[in-house]
Amino acid sequence: MYRVWNFLTNYSLLLIFGAGIALVWANVDPASYHHFVDLELIHDSWVGHAHYDANGQVKYRSLTLHYLVNDVLMAFFFAIAAKEVWEAVILKNGSLRGKKAATPLFATLGGMVGPIAVYLGLALFLGSETYDAVANGWAIPTATDIAFSYLVGRLVFGAGHPAVRFLLLLAIADDAAGLIILAIFYPSGELAPEWLLLSLFAAIAVFYFFNRLPRQLDRGKEMRPNSTWIRNKLSFWPYLIAAAASWYGFQEAGIHPALGLLPIVPTIPHADRAFGIFAEAEQYLTDLLNHIEHILKHPVEVVLFFFGLLNAGVEFSSIGSPTWLVLAGLLIGKPVGILLFGWFAARPLGLGLPEGMRIIDLVVIGCVAAIGFTVSLFIAAVAFDSAVMLGEVPVQDAAKMGALFSFFAAVVSLAAGKLTKVQKQHV
Repeated sequence: MYRVWNFLTNYSLLLIFGAGIALVWANVDPASYHHFVDLELIHDSWVGHAHYDANGQVKYRSLTLHYLVNDVLMAFFFAIAAKEVWEAVILKNGSLRGKKAATPLFATLGGMVGPIAVYLGLALFLGSETYDAVANGWAIPTATDIAFSYLVGRLVFGAGHPAVRFLLLLAIADDAAGLIILAIFYPSGELAPEWLLLSLFAAIAVFYFFNRLPRQLDRGKEMRPNSTWIRNKLSFWPYLIAAAASWYGFQEAGIHPALGLLPIVPTIPHADRAFGIFAEAEQYLTDLLNHIEHILKHPVEVVLFFFGLLNAGVEFSSIGSPTWLVLAGLLIGKPVGILLFGWFAARPLGLGLPEGMRIIDLVVIGCVAAIGFTVSLFIAAVAFDSAVMLGEVPVQDAAKMGALFSFFAAVVSLAAGKLTKVQKQHV
């Protein structure tokens, strides 16, 4: 395996640091923490939280620090994840193409069906009041945090074990499915799908005029003068402008604007090969898509620090049944779902496992994939209104605590690795 970007390690450290500060701050002085999170930067802005009039029309928008990070800046994080998914799907040797990706994709499906079944099943068992309060959070335990899962996977299996690559494929496919779930099931406001035409037009226009047309004009010209001029003189600016238009289209359409850059990612010129998901070797590729990714790397690390700071500040008094439902979905539903669906793909369907992997390794992979953290926190923030209560417990905060506690899956994974006698394989 090629080395995976230091981005993942830095991302993990900064995110944990931000989340740690938030937890301490929220429990020592909750009033000042929430004042900081909800700090209003611009009262009446063209971007921000929508405030509605009596007729349900947007009266004005207020840009808060929380909106700036979660809805604007996190778009760049999701764009980086989307870039890895896009390359894995379209490139000839992409990780998510062909038979080699079939079993991980089946396991990914199990890693989503299992947590949903456990989460909703236990909620129903606890009674209709609990079920009604928490049902909209069904997607929270479906998430797998790519970075943390990768780091723990290396600890359990060793960097050279085929299970680590299997885990990365599963995690990136899981995040791709998570983006689809966010877009379809968690609108950020009243749906106005006609605004998506702005995103579509921005994507088509930037692709044709700054990618396809220059290549057409350069046919038969060895020096590729038109493509070279656009790359050297305009660089990423046309795509940034298109991304801003697409983001605005998503906001006005009522779809979560953090996903607003996704239509633009496929329009950017890319290499004809990839070295694997988040492979460090890609820094030597000179295509514009990889160039943009490396420009974004350090800013996104800072964004993730603020994401942790603004979203992980939960008071310990908020622990309640939503916390345990999220945890049960992750710690029980993930391993069981991944094992069952992975086994079904590998054995009855005959798709097999990577050489050197055992069926029992799927259980350990499921435990590692139960670390939801980043995307689970994100979904919890959009699934529940902060005012929704279950008894005296705020449902959103309780669900976020479950996402934070999913770190315990790392300990469970290490123990599962010992019990199943995983043989570490180093590069």
